[in-house]
Amino acid sequence: MRTIGITGGIGSGKSELLAYIQGKYRCQVIRSDEAAHELEMPGNVCYKPLIDLLGNDILNDDGMINPHIMAQKIFSDKTLLEGVNGIVHPAVREYLLDKIKSSSFEKDDDGRERFDFLFIEAALLIEERYDLVLDELWYIYAECDVRRKRLKESRAYSDEKIDSIFDRQLSDEKFREKCKVVIDNSGTLLEAYRQIDEKLGEYLCQTK
Repeated sequence: MRTIGITGGIGSGKSELLAYIQGKYRCQVIRSDEAAHELEMPGNVCYKPLIDLLGNDILNDDGMINPHIMAQKIFSDKTLLEGVNGIVHPAVREYLLDKIKSSSFEKDDDGRERFDFLFIEAALLIEERYDLVLDELWYIYAECDVRRKRLKESRAYSDEKIDSIFDRQLSDEKFREKCKVVIDNSGTLLEAYRQIDEKLGEYLCQTK
């Protein structure tokens, strides 16, 4: 089983491409934001530390953490953002490492490995040094103007908010330096699918 990390800037189309991969290949896909959401549930490892840091006003009436309120509190406060990252990111990393280990032992009825690939999607794969535990990293690239257009249309983000997010993310050069494979998703999804099929098809041929 080959383990692959998927990363890239916001608006690059990572979710759409992972959905395609998941529907076509024998693989498991783990998304770090979903892992974080699970770990922030009542009784889980991040729940109490986040409340201690941010206060009870991040909670809904049912006791669940409201992600929108939490995001508003940390968006313009670097200290709080670093505090939240210090709580969530190590917990997510441990969660993902456990998933990698457990998936490597899963077998079909005939004894064959259940998955050909395990994909992990996370915004901070490079910063958190997932290259040390995964076989390789993939960079989902899209031109800045394309990403901006997508974010305006799909999330109604303002230019100011988009600029703020772009400024906090790694440069294109850094992504390319650290990632083995670059998938260009600036054009149509079909064009991106072709690049993915070419690379994964190559890997599958190597295992036969």
